[in-house]
Amino acid sequence: MITPILLCGGSGTRLWPLSRKSYPKQFAKLMGDESLFQASAKRLSGEGFTAPMVVTGDPFRFIVTEQLAAIKQAASVIMIEPEGRNTAPAILAAALFLESQDPEALMLVAPSDHVIPDESAFRAAVMAAVPRAKGGDLITFGISPDRPETGYGYLELAAGASAEADAPQKLAHFVEKPDAARAAEMMAAGNFLWNAGIFLFTAATICAAYEKHAPELVTGVRAALDGAMIDLGFTRLAPDPWGKIADISVDYAIMEKADNLAVMPYRAGWSDLGGWDAVWLGSGPDAEGNVAADRATAIGCCDTLLRSESERLQVVGIGLKDIIVVAMDDAVLVAHKSEAQRVKEAVTALKAKGVVQAVQLPRDYRPWGWYESLAIGNRFQVKRIVVHPGAALSLQSHHHRSEHWIVVEGTAKVTVNETVKLVTENQSVYIPLGAVHRMENPGKVPMVLIEVQTGSYFGEDDIIRYEDVYARS
Repeated sequence: MITPILLCGGSGTRLWPLSRKSYPKQFAKLMGDESLFQASAKRLSGEGFTAPMVVTGDPFRFIVTEQLAAIKQAASVIMIEPEGRNTAPAILAAALFLESQDPEALMLVAPSDHVIPDESAFRAAVMAAVPRAKGGDLITFGISPDRPETGYGYLELAAGASAEADAPQKLAHFVEKPDAARAAEMMAAGNFLWNAGIFLFTAATICAAYEKHAPELVTGVRAALDGAMIDLGFTRLAPDPWGKIADISVDYAIMEKADNLAVMPYRAGWSDLGGWDAVWLGSGPDAEGNVAADRATAIGCCDTLLRSESERLQVVGIGLKDIIVVAMDDAVLVAHKSEAQRVKEAVTALKAKGVVQAVQLPRDYRPWGWYESLAIGNRFQVKRIVVHPGAALSLQSHHHRSEHWIVVEGTAKVTVNETVKLVTENQSVYIPLGAVHRMENPGKVPMVLIEVQTGSYFGEDDIIRYEDVYARS
């Protein structure tokens, strides 16, 4: 059996404004009715696979469980990184955990934000690589390139190895992201593959590689794992030793140094959706090369992506060529398609200016549901709050604001000091300043209410929690 290791702690800044630190691209529905994370979990499930192990960050732990439950799956382990330290520590933590249970356990490490349309072909490639992985090789997956892409790293095959083979091949070198001229040369040479960042090996093999090439990582990660705590079913790595670990990718730490590395060629289609140009390409442009989403209209355009993520915004493009337009309620991106990889620069610039849109979506996802601000002034704020069936907010109070709740869908169970009552549609309740209060959804459908806050300060840090089923401080 193969244990999938799903890595989903990244921020996906090159797909801003849809992907942000508060809700990165792996959890978004970029290419259909399922998120990239859900599609990855389904791809690596079924015959031959165990339940996945997920490595993620604290803000996403309940998103992971909720999205897995929506596709009728559950993780074997959800490991929480105290902070992002890149792929090398994350993979090692999973490997050490598995090695303690079964040193020969097969691990398939995969980012959770890739698109692989042909699931059966990918599974077949994985199974073809299993014998070499069991034999002690580190297997990386290489994608047959269909264009001289500058956004990916490459894998150079050794002399005599074939990119058309149906079994792992000998690897000569890792190659950093090239410029356009070098990418064209490698495409023409025919012995280079894209580096997908997907790996297959046994727990014992990869742990031995870390011991040989990065022993300092083993010391720190083992300490973080030994000090881990179980919190509501999540495995929380110890923050102190974890914070001292180097921020380094597995390619730099291990793969570029290992001598037992092989590459499994894969030719059936793949994308890491590493930029809006990749989304344009993967979305199937029409005869004019345009991709226009439901709330977008292209007139006289060619090779253009038009996309609105807001129910209230229509995007219209007229006479555009090679342009990307992505609109949301609080931000709009307009870029030339050839400059799509520079969106990350825009996020950095916005952060430097202290712009909240750089990292925060208008909709704030919480373990119990989500909320969004509808209007804000000097002395008031209006929010829409959606609470999942059976979910409850913490028992809390505020120093600086009072609240008025109006239920517009479903039924709320409301606690205000010692009073507990049900509030149904078109009914309201007032929460005085300083009152200890909570709202719950006792029903079987989502509960929606409008919250009107009045006071002098509306920050989320003006919350004093007394009880919380999600163990938030």
